[in-house]
Amino acid sequence: MKLPAMIPIRQTFQTSPLLDIPKEVAAEIARIKPERIIAAGQSVAITVGSRGIANLPVIVAETIRQLRKIGAQPFIVPAMGSHGGATAEGQKKILAHYDITAKTMGVPVKSSMEVVKVAATGDGIPVYLDKNAAGADHIVVVNRVKLHTDFQGEIESGLVKMMAIGLGKQKGADRYHNAIVRLGHYRVLVSVAREILKHGKVAFGIALVENQREETEIIRAVAAADIEKTERELLIKAKQLFPTIPLNPIDLLIVDWMGKEISGTGMDQKVIGRSVIPYHNPLSQPVIMRIFVRDLTPASGGNAIAIGNADFTTRRLVDKIDYHATYMNAITSSCPEAVRIPIYFDSDRRAIEAALKTVGEVAPEEARVVHIASTLHLEKMNISEALLREAESMEGISVTGPPRPMKFDDRGNLISDLE
Repeated sequence: MKLPAMIPIRQTFQTSPLLDIPKEVAAEIARIKPERIIAAGQSVAITVGSRGIANLPVIVAETIRQLRKIGAQPFIVPAMGSHGGATAEGQKKILAHYDITAKTMGVPVKSSMEVVKVAATGDGIPVYLDKNAAGADHIVVVNRVKLHTDFQGEIESGLVKMMAIGLGKQKGADRYHNAIVRLGHYRVLVSVAREILKHGKVAFGIALVENQREETEIIRAVAAADIEKTERELLIKAKQLFPTIPLNPIDLLIVDWMGKEISGTGMDQKVIGRSVIPYHNPLSQPVIMRIFVRDLTPASGGNAIAIGNADFTTRRLVDKIDYHATYMNAITSSCPEAVRIPIYFDSDRRAIEAALKTVGEVAPEEARVVHIASTLHLEKMNISEALLREAESMEGISVTGPPRPMKFDDRGNLISDLE
């Protein structure tokens, strides 16, 4: 098959990343005067999740330093629902991948899947809290505020979600996602988080916002009483900084990598504009006819949740799937559709050729094709010649090279220059 020539382009993002992360964390924590909330000698559980957050070890380490400065006794708890195969050791391994260990942080990492019931919402949903966090005198919630992959609301993914799904562990995440099927994400997450806040353990939050280049743009320490209000405000900023694929429609999207550290759904559903899960409500743009995802990141630990959003993949990705971790995530989050394995081939070339045979009455070399590294890395892309005129007319898009044929290795796998 004659494949389309590809042209490299670059999106220009206007960003203002923070240059001194420890200084910013220290200033923010000092601003809310934690010594008025936490007494010397009291224990503090610091939440750390499973996402690949920029500067996460530095932010956590400085938070620990500032808590010790007032005489507190901090420790770390993995707050990640059912991830890591829903095992205590698996969740510690995820943190270790981000260089967050007892050795690197200088404090204990207390990982357990046990929870205690602390309340119930007005809808009768039991509210669960990580046993170690519940046993601490205080909790400090650290998380990135961003668009949620599955729904749209005033609050999406951030401190509220971590208090609910993250600290609820597998038992809580399972119950909440079942409730979400009938009540919706926003209502369930906010109502559970409010009960956690009423419980009185949360001292404050550290809210983070990243820009389109995965750089830390905002660090905000937030008193417990202000978490909802502040998260709403920060989500507006996060939406302004959200990277997108500017071309629409697309016949074939080629994605080098999917993974849990990239998105909770492997490929961000608000970037690809689709979800196979009936009760999810991602953005409806861009319209993409076919998606081919080439591989699964090592950091995903074999979890290929939402592989079902792709139409084509490779045998090498399928061979990397840890079915226990993937199925546990799918069942806990009530989305079995998300783990249906698409058509897969032994080589990228065969997958691309098969995909281009299914995009309608268009010659393969004239198809509208976009190639990205991942849904988290959208500064550089390759586009087919059919999209060149549109790209050239767009503000913030520059063409960085001439058309060139897709290059494959001796196994027929695409040689990507996007990493």
